[in-house]
Amino acid sequence: MQRRVRRRGAQVSELGFDLRRLAIPAYGPTLLFGAAEGAILPVIPSTAVARGASVALAAFVAMLIGLGSLVSNIPASLITQRLGERRALVLAGVVTAAGCLLCLAPSLVALMLGVVIIGMASSVYMLARQKYLTEAVPPTHRARALSLLGGVGRIGMFVGPLVGAALIGVFGGRSVFVLAIVFLALATWCALLMEDVERAGTGPVERVSTRTVARSFARVLLTVGLGVLLVSAVRATRQVVIPLWCTHIGLDEQSTSAIYGIAGGIDMLVFYPAGKVMDVRGRAAVAVPSMLIMAAALVALPFAHTFAAVLAASCALGFGNGIGSGMVMTLGADFSPDVGRAPFLGLWRQLSDTGSTIGPFALSGMTALAGLSAAVVVNAIFGVLAAAMLAYWPAKLMRAGWGAARPERDAADSAPSHQR
Repeated sequence: MQRRVRRRGAQVSELGFDLRRLAIPAYGPTLLFGAAEGAILPVIPSTAVARGASVALAAFVAMLIGLGSLVSNIPASLITQRLGERRALVLAGVVTAAGCLLCLAPSLVALMLGVVIIGMASSVYMLARQKYLTEAVPPTHRARALSLLGGVGRIGMFVGPLVGAALIGVFGGRSVFVLAIVFLALATWCALLMEDVERAGTGPVERVSTRTVARSFARVLLTVGLGVLLVSAVRATRQVVIPLWCTHIGLDEQSTSAIYGIAGGIDMLVFYPAGKVMDVRGRAAVAVPSMLIMAAALVALPFAHTFAAVLAASCALGFGNGIGSGMVMTLGADFSPDVGRAPFLGLWRQLSDTGSTIGPFALSGMTALAGLSAAVVVNAIFGVLAAAMLAYWPAKLMRAGWGAARPERDAADSAPSHQR
C-alpha cells in the first residue's frame, strides 16, 4: 500500500516522488537568486572605492550584506509565517531588486543602504525556500531536495560572476546591478508558479511566537544548533583561509584564483550524491565525515608551501564542504515542528549566520595573537568539535522523540509528545 505523509491537509506521495517537478518553482528561483547575488558581490568593494570609500570602509560595505541577513532572520520567519512561502519569495525578489536599484545611485550612502536591503531580503528568500521544500518534499527525499537546493544556489553563485565579468568588459561595473535585477525578475516569475503547501489544507494556520518556539526547542537549539554554529564557522573560514594562505606563502593572484576556482568546482560536483547518502544512511553519515575531512585539510594547510600542496589541501576542503551541502538545512527541517516551523527555521538560520560571522573574526583574532598557522589549526579544532556534536546529539535527541528519527517518519511527529 502506498504510504502518504500529511502536510497540513495536503498529501505528499513518498513512492514515486520526483524532484524534477520542483525544478522551476523551487530550484529556478534559487539558481537565479544565487546568480544575482554572485554577480554583485565581487563589485561591491570596488564600487564603494569608486564612490569615495577607503579600502577599510569598502570592506565594511561588503560585510553589510551578511549583517543585513544576520539581523533579519527572526523578522524573516515572521514574514514567511504570515505571507506563506510563495508571497514571501515574491516580496523578497522585489525588495532585493529595489536594493539593486539603490546601488545604481551615484552615492556611497545609497550603496550602503542598498547592500543592507539586499542582505535583509536574502534572509527572507532563503528561509522561505527552505520552508517550502521542507513541507513540499516527503522525508524520504528531504536531504536530496535540500542538498540540491544548496548545490543549485552554489551553481548560481558560480555563474553570476562569470556573466557579470563579461558585461563589465562591455558596459562597465554598474551593469552588474542591472543584470542582477534581470535575474531577480526571472526568479520572481518562477516563484509565482509555486503553491503554498502550508495553505493547501482547509483549516486555519496556527501561528506561534518565536519566543515560544525558542523555549520549547531550547534543548535542540543549544545542542544540535551549537554544532550547526560551528559548522558554519568552519565553512566561512574556508572561504577566507585559502586566499590568505596563498598570499602568506607568496603565490600570485592568478595561482590563487586557479586554486580557489578548482576547489569550488569540486565543491559543486558532489552535492547531490551526498544528499542521497543522508536520505539512505542518515544525516551523521555525511555530516561527520564532512567536518572531519575539512578539519584534516585545515591541519594539512600550514604544511603546504607549493602550488600543488595548497591545491591538494584546498580540494580536500572543497570536497568536505561539498558533501555537506544541505546538511544544515536538512537538520533544521528534521527538527522543525509542523506548528511554528517558520520561527524555528528563523532561529536555526540565526545560529548558522552567527557562526558564519564568528568564523572569520576568530581567524583574524587568532592570526593577530598567534599567527596564521595556529589560527588555521584552531579552526580545524572547531571542525572536530562540530563533528563530535553532530555525531552525538541528533541521534540522541531523535531517540528521545525530537525530530524525524527515521527518514520515513511522519513530520507530524517532529516534536516530543509534550510539545504537540
